[in-house]
Amino acid sequence: MLHAFKYGETRMIVDMFTRAAGRLSFVVQLPKTAKGRLRKQLFQPLTLLTIETDVRPRLQLQKLSSAAIFIPLPSLQTDPVRLSITLFLSEFLYHALKGEQPNEALFDYITGSLQWLNDCTGSVANFHLVFVMRLTRFLGFTPNLEGYRPGSYFDLRASGFCQQPPVHHDLLLPEEAEKVELMMRMDYSTMHLFRLSHHERNRLLQIALAYYHIHLPAFPELRSITVLQELWKSEE
Repeated sequence: MLHAFKYGETRMIVDMFTRAAGRLSFVVQLPKTAKGRLRKQLFQPLTLLTIETDVRPRLQLQKLSSAAIFIPLPSLQTDPVRLSITLFLSEFLYHALKGEQPNEALFDYITGSLQWLNDCTGSVANFHLVFVMRLTRFLGFTPNLEGYRPGSYFDLRASGFCQQPPVHHDLLLPEEAEKVELMMRMDYSTMHLFRLSHHERNRLLQIALAYYHIHLPAFPELRSITVLQELWKSEE
């Protein structure tokens, strides 16, 4: 579940990324009683649902027959830190997956990552950096690390390292280019080993989002980033 907003008094528009059909939008009739099958509470950000629908390719808004929780992720809604990360990822994916076609590997990556975030008992401070950078592997613009060596530039357009700056301005100077290599070395099992300050973590996120802006031209400025940037401030 990516995004939902009220549409009139009794309906909602719900955007989802589904395993079988990719990105879909639904019009949901809200029930008049608490016993209805399509309760508003089901459509919280990044809730994992099992749904029934008859997809009509020509319809812009599909009709949802039923929905139920597929895998509960309670800590993503109750833990303040995880909730902030969830709200950011929900907005991020809403824009990053525009028009995305069916992709089971991508769907499994997202759902597996959310389960990991829910279940993790250690630090999740670097989770969003790992998630955002590893998602590039499914969207077709993962950074090529083969040309990296200390002192390299990073060409944001070409998604690779180079020894001389490119002729355009979409590049990272060596002191920041090395941060791309650092982010790609992190994964969920090792991210706690990378000790980053509050400022460093926010700068890495800015670099990652700038990279997305170049490769997804319609990708906007994210409103939820301000809340995320306030997390772990006490570490300074």
